[in-house]
Amino acid sequence: MEIPQLPAPPEAAATEKISVAAPVAEVKTSSDTAANADETAETSKAARTKRREKVGKVVSNKAQKSIVVAIERRVQHPIYKKYFRVTTKLMAHDEKNECSIGDVVRIMETRPLSKQKSWRLVEIVEKAK
Repeated sequence: MEIPQLPAPPEAAATEKISVAAPVAEVKTSSDTAANADETAETSKAARTKRREKVGKVVSNKAQKSIVVAIERRVQHPIYKKYFRVTTKLMAHDEKNECSIGDVVRIMETRPLSKQKSWRLVEIVEKAK
């Protein structure tokens, strides 16, 4: 006994007839590469301006060219809805050793400088009294 053959569905027949042309390679000129270099410089500059910044208080400056900055934020408890303070301590790079304990500083995220340090000092907002 012979099994009857079913006709192919219409979508399959349509996909078999489609042919795709091979992509044409573009030839780059020196002006194109210069324009690309300018675009990359602009995008890297834009990426640099989008780095996170935080403001906090210096709690330690004992290490050379390093400070520990405490950043306080208020968080609401998910169930009880009470607000409480959460302190995050971040190590930051202080190139000139100009910070003292109690200073309010602005730090910016940067590439990892050591195991714990990936922030750098931008400015001293307020000196300690």
